[in-house]
Amino acid sequence: MTSHYEGGCDHVHVTASAEPIDNHECHCNVCKSVTGQQHTHVAFFNWGDLTADHPEKMTRQPFNKDNPDGPLELCTCSECGAALMLDDKEKRIRVAVPNVMGYDDAAFPKATYHAFWDESKGYAKPSDGRPVYDGLQPSFVWPAGA
Repeated sequence: MTSHYEGGCDHVHVTASAEPIDNHECHCNVCKSVTGQQHTHVAFFNWGDLTADHPEKMTRQPFNKDNPDGPLELCTCSECGAALMLDDKEKRIRVAVPNVMGYDDAAFPKATYHAFWDESKGYAKPSDGRPVYDGLQPSFVWPAGA
């Protein structure tokens, strides 16, 4: 398997075997509450393209505390607590947040757009030349579950 990107911690190594299927700056309130950042570089991968070498060492918790039965789970290392990936219980995608999950953010392709921005956020609309959407880019199609 060719490794495109590697992240994780000393106990659990996470490897991407393909390029992301979506790559954006996320402005959603859930990402803000989890990362403490105004916006966060997020990369979606097809579910089987992002894997962990020791999944038995991952602790899972709901990604969205306001929707605990939602499809995304935040996976953290059971030994050191490091954030490792978001895993989709429907096995459609897995998500890497490069600057939070142990990746070299500079090695990732630059995010191509801004997602989940709205005027109520209390800051200026991004003006870096990338498209800005109130959700995921309109052309994004959720993959079928594995």
